[in-house]
Amino acid sequence: MLKNYFKIAWRNLKKNRLYAFVNITGLTIGIVSCLLIGVYIKDELSFDRFNDNADKIVRVTMEYAQGGAPQKTALTGTKVGPQFKRMFPAIDNFVRVEKRGGVVNYNSRVFEENSILYADPSFFKIFSFKLVSGDASALSSPEKIILTETSAKKYFDSENPIGKTLKIGDQNFTVAAIAANAPSNSQVKFDFIVSFNNLGASKNEKWWEANYITYLFLKDKDQVQPLQKQVSNYMVGISKTELKMEGSQYLTYHLEPLTSVHLHSNLPSSLEPNGSITYIYIMVIVAVLILIIGCVNYVNLSIAQSAGRGAEIGIRKVMGAAKSQLFRQFIGESLFVTAIGVLLAIGFAFVLLPSFNHLSGKNLQFSAVLDPVILGSLVLLGIGIGFAAGAYPALLLSNIKLAKILKSGFSFTSGQGVRKSLIVFQFVISIFLIVTTVVIMQQLSFIRNKDIGYNKSNVVVLPVNWQMVSKVKGLKNEIGNIPGVVGVASANNEPINVGWGDGITTADGKDISVNALPMDEDFIKTMQLKIIAGTDFNETDVLQMDTTNQGKNFHYSFMLNEAAVRELGWTPEEAIGKEISKGTTGKIKAVVKDFNFKSFHDPIGPLLIFLDHDQTGDLFVRIDGKNTSTAIQSIERIWKNRVPERPFSYKFLDEDYDAMYRSEQRTAGVFTTFSGLAILLACLGLFAVTAYAVVQRTKEIGIRKVLGATVSNIIVLISRDFLGLIIIATIIASPIAWYMAHSWLQDFAYRINIQWWIFIAAGASSLLVAAVTVSIQAIKAALANPVKSLKSE
Repeated sequence: MLKNYFKIAWRNLKKNRLYAFVNITGLTIGIVSCLLIGVYIKDELSFDRFNDNADKIVRVTMEYAQGGAPQKTALTGTKVGPQFKRMFPAIDNFVRVEKRGGVVNYNSRVFEENSILYADPSFFKIFSFKLVSGDASALSSPEKIILTETSAKKYFDSENPIGKTLKIGDQNFTVAAIAANAPSNSQVKFDFIVSFNNLGASKNEKWWEANYITYLFLKDKDQVQPLQKQVSNYMVGISKTELKMEGSQYLTYHLEPLTSVHLHSNLPSSLEPNGSITYIYIMVIVAVLILIIGCVNYVNLSIAQSAGRGAEIGIRKVMGAAKSQLFRQFIGESLFVTAIGVLLAIGFAFVLLPSFNHLSGKNLQFSAVLDPVILGSLVLLGIGIGFAAGAYPALLLSNIKLAKILKSGFSFTSGQGVRKSLIVFQFVISIFLIVTTVVIMQQLSFIRNKDIGYNKSNVVVLPVNWQMVSKVKGLKNEIGNIPGVVGVASANNEPINVGWGDGITTADGKDISVNALPMDEDFIKTMQLKIIAGTDFNETDVLQMDTTNQGKNFHYSFMLNEAAVRELGWTPEEAIGKEISKGTTGKIKAVVKDFNFKSFHDPIGPLLIFLDHDQTGDLFVRIDGKNTSTAIQSIERIWKNRVPERPFSYKFLDEDYDAMYRSEQRTAGVFTTFSGLAILLACLGLFAVTAYAVVQRTKEIGIRKVLGATVSNIIVLISRDFLGLIIIATIIASPIAWYMAHSWLQDFAYRINIQWWIFIAAGASSLLVAAVTVSIQAIKAALANPVKSLKSE
């Protein structure tokens, strides 16, 4: 029986090649979309779950206010871990980590490394990173280092690295262990691990000077919420008694379960860029919508094809076939078509995986597609699609009255309303995706082109460490003489993402929390920041930073941005010359126009700018852009001459700026791709349904032509109903798309306004594509010989 069902299903596919192509294409695209997105989501949801005790590990985050808006960060001081362990019995252990860069040297192999992790000895007790050789106790000794397999291969090739000496900066380390590479789904990644005791900060426990990530290991996974309450209450007392904070000032900490950090935390200064649960939901919605369009095509075309199967159904009923047997036959055909779609989807998934990796920013392997969970889900999905798409046509076809078929043949006119509803539904999805895609692209264009308060173009960034701070002035002078170099400056950090948190106090005792950016006297003009009151830093300000006589004559020169001045209740002109303190007193030299020193997700907050050559983290070289490669070659030559111990590396500021919005760019790519697929599938379905409608109306078209109807009359006759459905779809889709796009934009402090013309353009483009699709069949029918059609009818 089953063999017979499949044989008939195959014959029907061969007989109706257009319908078979549209059905199988739609289902394949829908299933491969679900498959690839499913693999992506599984990887995102698996972050940090490889740890054996992941549900007992929490990350501590910091929140504080020293006046003004509260500040939140993933960083803490050195005291949090040890003090909490002493105070709260629920905590079994803690680990503090900091990731730094540095120059690593072994014999003649010298590389700039960006993933050197400083960690407490408890690191391997809390996290489940595997050691290939050696002993985790190496982290108890400041002179020892642990390498990953990749790093060991990079520096030692096939040699046994254990016992060898590796140099980081000026310090020698003995290789004591080799760790397996950190899993790709880990928020804690590293190439080297050394003891936290190598950091000077490890000698003292401080609540402030937050530069470290702290993880707690709990005795019981159910203690997270009770412990959070205890921590909050404890920090209320600490803020008042130990830290002497008053009024609205406070310091507190929050606990984030390890497995929720990647998708649910958006705090700055995390070890790795976080994902977003919002984008997971978006990916799920997109995949489901594409799949629905494929299923709708199947239902629509199955109903459309039903008229051609009247004789077959009648003969089966005459031969004694029961309703249940007919139902099973049509469901079997649906499952057969779905099975073909599933098999093709698996094949296409392998072909498309590299492109999908590029689109999503992942590095998914082919083995992920063959994961038992994924394959099992795919089988269930195929069965579900087979029944969902085939149930309605199967019920309708199996319930046809035999007498009706024998008397007048079978024509399934009652399905027109359903078919039209499904066409509307398809284009609602398509127009929704078009509108949201346009909004996302406009927001990204707004981010790229908005005046952010400084000029990020043509700026080369050169990383600097504390060991070469003394060489910065000479480097600046020599690089500044290169033809094509417009300016050279230094600062602690790139101005696109200032993470330094601080506080300032006015002479009358008012405190506010600020972000801070230490820089040199050339930074303002090199970055083309705008001063709206006061004057730029100069050599006199540098001389005021007198460190002789134990720093008794040391004075800062400060600048504030407009947001800081507003929060202090001054105008820019009033702020000039006023004294403020950040531990050391100084006068306000200037007020700079507000600029975006964080992502567009965050509003511009108070910013403190001050001179400090010792805090240099980057050199900024502005070039004229006329001969970039020659300028960089000249910079490299000077670098190698003056800093031979450090490899030359550089990046462009605008590239780092774009990288902050990588997740939004990927979302735009996903929406653009799948919007195109949605339109393609919807038009394929519309093409096939139109072809069926033309066949059904062959006699009517012939009569109309005999009576004098023109080609244009016939085209309008066939097209108007379908094009009217697109207009209805636009009306339905527009408010839904507006709501979703508006909700997405709320995540940005600086955003576009959704323009009305986007909805008109989306509907018009869909209407145009649909018109072309329908017109192909309409013109073909209008040009047909009416004598031939009437004779055959």
